[in-house]
Amino acid sequence: MKILAINGSPRKTWNTATLLNKALEGAAAQGAETEIVHLYDLNFKGCVSCFACKRIGSPSYGKCAYKDELTPILEKVEHVDALLLGSPIYLGAATGAMRSFLERLIFQYLVYDENYSSLFKRKISTATLYTMNVNEDRKKLSGYDQHLQITEMMLRRTFGSAESLFVTDTYQFDDYAKYVVTAFDPVAKAKRRNDQFPLDCQKAFDLGVRLVTANATV
Repeated sequence: MKILAINGSPRKTWNTATLLNKALEGAAAQGAETEIVHLYDLNFKGCVSCFACKRIGSPSYGKCAYKDELTPILEKVEHVDALLLGSPIYLGAATGAMRSFLERLIFQYLVYDENYSSLFKRKISTATLYTMNVNEDRKKLSGYDQHLQITEMMLRRTFGSAESLFVTDTYQFDDYAKYVVTAFDPVAKAKRRNDQFPLDCQKAFDLGVRLVTANATV
């Protein structure tokens, strides 16, 4: 079984990447073959609205025709058994890199029929993992859940299965004293990092396990 993780954070060793790797550890513990791709290493665009993936008789029907460094990653998705997407929340949404990836990934399979059906040939497990600076209360007040559930819905419609993990109130800096961040209590942030983040890592590990075990029923 193969699991592909997509890191939509510009950081390769911080919160999002750490949690993605923990999830991959959980998957590997169940015997899965794992790989992580860092989107910020790639030079690519979002959907360019060429509609070649929708054009009748097109050799690119059901497949993104635009060629750039994202193309081989989209091709990898065709051969994996589970897909894990991770992103920090910027301005209430996933990063621009992750949004561009999702445009290219999902739109190629989306059919403009009565049911908005999918051209993806199999059912696979998918999951999204989000990290954010706001706490749980602020997340709810800001409407993050409703917005991010749209992505989960699209992944479920396209691939057959989806779930999300939200990690709130994350630690952003090695030294809060170096930045203008008076809205936050550095001591409280550090305590939460020590107390809660290991639990979040365990949740991510368990998510990786579920991606493997759930694949048997997809």
